[in-house]
Amino acid sequence: MTSHKIIALVALGGLVSACAPIGPDKSADRGINAHSLSTMVAGIWVDPNGCDHWIIDDGVEGYMSERLTPDGRPVCSGVAQPEVAAGPFKDGSPIPDPL
Repeated sequence: MTSHKIIALVALGGLVSACAPIGPDKSADRGINAHSLSTMVAGIWVDPNGCDHWIIDDGVEGYMSERLTPDGRPVCSGVAQPEVAAGPFKDGSPIPDPL
């Protein structure tokens, strides 16, 4: 096999592997107190730049994702001061948070 064919096969393998899903499904907690995250209420944490992030705290683990507009731009609502969390992000947790 020539070196050009080997390079082509390696490149093709890289392209095909890029089509596979990356990582596990993050829509459900699979830990000690496994449950669907849809049963919990999200709050908002404001980053140092003033932009919003959805947050959920189930007492054991925390979850966060950037709050985006439908076209992918960050939402910076001013709901709280930078680096402050707002809303009932611990509601629905079966485990009390000692902090």
